Amino acid sequence: MKIKCAHLCFEFRFVLLIALFSGLSVVQGITHPSDVEALQELYVSLNCSSQLTGWTSVGGDPCEESWMGITCHGSAIVSIQISGLGLSGSMGYMLSFLGSLKTLDVSDNRIHESIPYQLPPNLTKLNIANNNFSGNLPYSIASSLSLSYLNTSSNSLGQSIGDIFANLTDLLTLDLSHNNFSGYLPTSFASLSNLLVLHLQNNQLTGSLNVLDGLPLTDLNVANNNFSGSIPQKISSISNFIYGGNLFDESPASPPPRPSPASPPPRPLGRPYHNNGDSSGSYASWGSDGQSCNSFKGNKNRLTVGPILGIVLGSLVVVVLAAAVLFAGIRKKKRKDNTMKHSFGNIPLILEKVNNEGHEQRVKPTPTTLDLRSLNMENLTCQKMKGNNESVNIVKSPVTATSYNIRTLQGATNSFSQENLVGEGTLGRVYRGQFHNGKVMAIKKIENAALSLQDEDNFLEAISHMSRLRHPNIVPLTGYCTEHGQRLLVHDYIGNRSLQDMLYSSDDRIKVLTWNVRIKLALGIARALEYLHEVCLPSVVHRNLKSANILLDQELNPYLSDCGLAALLPNTERQVSSAQMVGSLGYSAPEFALSGIYTVKSDVYSFGVLMLELLTGRKPLDSSRVRAEQSLVRWATPHLHDLDALARMVDPTLNGLYAVKSLLQFADIIDLCVQPEPEFRPPTLEVVQALVQLLQRASIQKRRSSEDLSFYRNT
Repeated sequence: MKIKCAHLCFEFRFVLLIALFSGLSVVQGITHPSDVEALQELYVSLNCSSQLTGWTSVGGDPCEESWMGITCHGSAIVSIQISGLGLSGSMGYMLSFLGSLKTLDVSDNRIHESIPYQLPPNLTKLNIANNNFSGNLPYSIASSLSLSYLNTSSNSLGQSIGDIFANLTDLLTLDLSHNNFSGYLPTSFASLSNLLVLHLQNNQLTGSLNVLDGLPLTDLNVANNNFSGSIPQKISSISNFIYGGNLFDESPASPPPRPSPASPPPRPLGRPYHNNGDSSGSYASWGSDGQSCNSFKGNKNRLTVGPILGIVLGSLVVVVLAAAVLFAGIRKKKRKDNTMKHSFGNIPLILEKVNNEGHEQRVKPTPTTLDLRSLNMENLTCQKMKGNNESVNIVKSPVTATSYNIRTLQGATNSFSQENLVGEGTLGRVYRGQFHNGKVMAIKKIENAALSLQDEDNFLEAISHMSRLRHPNIVPLTGYCTEHGQRLLVHDYIGNRSLQDMLYSSDDRIKVLTWNVRIKLALGIARALEYLHEVCLPSVVHRNLKSANILLDQELNPYLSDCGLAALLPNTERQVSSAQMVGSLGYSAPEFALSGIYTVKSDVYSFGVLMLELLTGRKPLDSSRVRAEQSLVRWATPHLHDLDALARMVDPTLNGLYAVKSLLQFADIIDLCVQPEPEFRPPTLEVVQALVQLLQRASIQKRRSSEDLSFYRNT
């Protein structure tokens, strides 16, 4: 036995000696720990596929062990190429940990769900083509400044493309073909100053191609969409341009010939000319009988009276037509509604006919070849023109939400019965509705007395804004109804409880929110606000941020509801004391209480209060507590930098299971968000970055050995 033990000890020392001489560590591999963790999480999300040779969910070292499809530079993973392996599952949520990754290619697999919200920040090539991805493009693409190749073709992506390309000046190839994208091309396409290849075929895109005019494209495919209007001259000259299967007014016209010494001068209006092949530039002028009236060569002969008269008459016709068009345009401009303060400039308008059942019928847009690159769709207004039996609404952009009739919504909610009532807010009540196809939706029935926008056109304008809000952490607006003076909104139904219910319900069956889950909830809400504040132009202020408006699905992913509803509320700057005052007590920023002014920084304050709720498990205002503790902000903020006092404030349901450092960083973010002066509060972009770093550290620490008892603190 002693001999065997001695032999084993010798082997161990021999292996250790080899490791030391080879420069390897027996404790830690050469790959950066955050890269390893991200790859392990990706492996689990891909259902631990056996096709990924060498990959493992626990331990291992991708760079040292040469995991399949992984390329490293030093200790960093720079490339993941795992295409065509028949992989299923999803992409997980930790790709943003791969800070050095340049190439990500998962094309030709069966990966589903949505594209991860946070992508690796320094990608130059992203290829997810030929999978089963759904949802929309994550707006984090907007910060991928080094991206030169993006291919999302042949998936099930939908909704609008998203105005996320303004800073992607290095992008050379963009392929969004064979998806379900709809709506106009984003105006930020005009910023793709180096784009050479753009494939948009086989989608449901509408509008014109004007935003692409001026790009250095050599390969453009827009076939099988719903594009309309005229094709800009520069686009029609692209060497590889495919445009069939659309609603264009006409085929691309060839550029008009420019007069030169070697080419004949312009012909009179309506008179064809025929070049006789003379190198001196001779041409035949033809009379109405089709016979040649005169032949002209150089300066040898003079024009006869007939051609001169034709030129004069043709010129007069052109002048008269131009004057008529100019006069008609001036009169039309004078007849415009005086409320239209913004110029429509170079914008193709969409006409929407509303029939007696409340359903919209698309009318073909007026042809236009004008430029859309300077277009700010948010600044356009609406105008209504009345006909004999129907009304025509000119809206600034099409309402992408579905128009429902009242009978359908009554049937889905059993005539808005009490048993289908699921909530009540500032504007009205929310009902659960189940349609004939089995789909369940949330239907908000707005009380007209609560609205500031009684006019149908203004209401539809607000709906148009709301219907374009698309983000993984925002409850989307999918439908509406304006029939018979009603104002109803139809949203996706989030089947789990609200954050308010999860924090304060006495039901023991509710799943306890762990510390890391609370960080993820805060991050999801912050990302939704970042989208509203930083991505939307102009910024969208929520104005009613509270835990009751944070809905959770079965996986405890947060969804911010009531986005864009502030536009439907009365003017709070003049009605601060009104019962319909925007925001809820305990969440409102100090400047709102004083002046009624609400900005994006006021949303940041409300978000800080939400984080305090997650930290303490207490309500923003609680009259059941002693007077000094009734206001959560006043009670908590003096203790955010005192570790002992902070530990005593933590929600007792956590049972002391949290990282001390993580707790302090969480408290630091709260302290910045609830600053009394708006100018000292951080923008939501910085809040998101701080929470991402906090979550990354928490996830890494979570995998450490539980033997390090100093990681936890017991209150």
